[in-house]
Amino acid sequence: MRTSEVLTPATATAPSEAVRMTPLERRSSGWLAAIFALRMLGLFLVLPVFALEAARYPGGDDPARVGLAMGIYGLTQALLQIPFGLASDRLGRKPVIVAGLLVFAAGSFLAAWADSLTGLTLGRALQGAGAVSAAVTALLADQTRDAVRTKAMALVGASIGLMFALSLLLAPWLAARIGLSGLFGLTGVLALAGVAATLWLVPAAPPQGDPVGASGLRQALAHPGLWRLDAGVGVLHAVQMAMWGVVPALLVRAGLPKAAHWEVYLPAVLASFAVMGAVLFPLERRGHLRAVLLTAIALVGLVQAGLWAASASGHASLPVLAVLLLLFFCGFNVLEASQPSLVSRLAPSPIRGAALGVYNTAQSLGLFAGGLLAGGLLKAGAGPGLFVATGGLCLLWLCLAWRQPAGTGR
Repeated sequence: MRTSEVLTPATATAPSEAVRMTPLERRSSGWLAAIFALRMLGLFLVLPVFALEAARYPGGDDPARVGLAMGIYGLTQALLQIPFGLASDRLGRKPVIVAGLLVFAAGSFLAAWADSLTGLTLGRALQGAGAVSAAVTALLADQTRDAVRTKAMALVGASIGLMFALSLLLAPWLAARIGLSGLFGLTGVLALAGVAATLWLVPAAPPQGDPVGASGLRQALAHPGLWRLDAGVGVLHAVQMAMWGVVPALLVRAGLPKAAHWEVYLPAVLASFAVMGAVLFPLERRGHLRAVLLTAIALVGLVQAGLWAASASGHASLPVLAVLLLLFFCGFNVLEASQPSLVSRLAPSPIRGAALGVYNTAQSLGLFAGGLLAGGLLKAGAGPGLFVATGGLCLLWLCLAWRQPAGTGR
């Protein structure tokens, strides 16, 4: 089998009916995307205003403590994604999702009631402990066929991207009216709405077979095809987090005030969804998914080169930055849709939760590493150097993805 066939879905030559979602698949995908959206909207609403609002709490004059309060969510996520994934393999997807959302809601309400930075930090840590991404993604994989799974994952990715863009628009307006505590309270309510949707609207999960326990984790870690995808998502989110240490300043330098940044982000996100729908799904059906993935990785890397040029020049026009962000979101959304779909295909059903737990852990660690990378380089005054580092990571990732073996991913 040729290397180019590695990521070709088995249903690439099936009739058009085989790549259309059934009503059950549409229902599952829609409601699970909605659960992701409710949870992520709550998280994203807090991020644009957290640093400014947290400074008003006792202890908020310490930037290091504010940074810890913001970032500890990612740390507890990274620690608990694998346990939640393993639990979903053993106990069932829906019970684990409900439990995780309840923990997330409890953390949100704890942060809403906090009257100090310490209380905010504890609330954020408890929010992160509700690490349900792996269980939700595994349930989505259980309820969709290989031929439509990338489309289902893309729906989840689209919901997350839309919530990110919407939060940039709503967060300042809501913070001015209900404050940070109100935003956390709203986040808790949204999480409880996700619990209701899981219990009463998401279709029942199919039988999963006999759980494999800790051996499933060992299988997921030892599978070369899976760890290549894990490494890829870690790099992708490290690059994304590091970028946003500089991109807002570039937009301000180009003449766009912070309150208007959504005017660039929202059109870029929406247009990237249109491009993904026009490119990813038709090419996947024709058996060209590997080429699409490599192109998307290269595109993200080229955007880093463009941002380096914009940063090093000291001035970049707003249209240039808008095009670069559009290209970034095109590559990002293609990778966000296709990589978890491939993880779910390579991992047998009994270890799917474990495999996606490892994948989501790598994602969280990538976010954490990206923040550290941006903070360290910016503190050293190496703004343009940040994009040299992210571009180098993309090049390494491209080399790793290029060597994906033939066959089943091994």
